Amino acid sequence: MRMAARRDANEDQIISALKACGAHVETINDAGRFDLLVWYRGHTLLLEVKDGRKPPSARALTPAEQKFHDRWPGDNLHIVLGVDDALALLKACV
Repeated sequence: MRMAARRDANEDQIISALKACGAHVETINDAGRFDLLVWYRGHTLLLEVKDGRKPPSARALTPAEQKFHDRWPGDNLHIVLGVDDALALLKACV
């Protein structure tokens, strides 16, 4: 049985910012995959949210996340540390 993913403290801010720009955001509750499935202007993004306020060691990918990242074939899987990172990805979609 899979455990539900723990949420980072900045995830709600990131979701709100993405939605304010017109993105559709779905929260993924599967530990070891990614956190947010985002659709924006015809682009699909998979976002792994890490809290950029934490030290690098505390925001490292878990072994399950790393395994998923290593085998994902696309270039649409991103790690975001905060709102600025997420919005920069949307800007790149335009």
